[in-house]
Amino acid sequence: MIRRSNRRMILCCSLIIILLAFIWGNSLLPGRISGAFSDWVKQILTDLFPFLFSGMPDSTSGGLLRKLAHFTEFASLGACFCWRYGMLRTKQAEQLFLSVASGFLAACIDETIQRFVPDRHGCFTDVGIDTAGVAAGIVLFTIAYHIIKHNRKFTEEMK
Repeated sequence: MIRRSNRRMILCCSLIIILLAFIWGNSLLPGRISGAFSDWVKQILTDLFPFLFSGMPDSTSGGLLRKLAHFTEFASLGACFCWRYGMLRTKQAEQLFLSVASGFLAACIDETIQRFVPDRHGCFTDVGIDTAGVAAGIVLFTIAYHIIKHNRKFTEEMK
């Protein structure tokens, strides 16, 4: 069970709203603008880490970067959903189910938005990538939570 306070709940819900606005806001961008933004980020990463995309064709590296961005965005969202449902003191199985279901629903909405934007297309494969990101975020959050909880108990026992 995760300790709950009004401040934590407000922070968590605010993070979820910000993440959803960022994710869905990017999905509302037309394909050429989204592509230009991805190219800009790719150029920055290539300048910082020249080995990152070496030997990859531009079409492959750009697509890979976009998929990794989606995975990362949804991992953050999954961690926040897990945190929120944990603060509601749901059972762990419920917490995991609600977190994955919420992430899956957000991914479906994201891909549906893209179907109505010029030069974009939503696809079921991306829903899978996004949901895998949610699951990874849940796993990482759960591991971090248990490490922090264990260290707190250990520190309190040492006093």
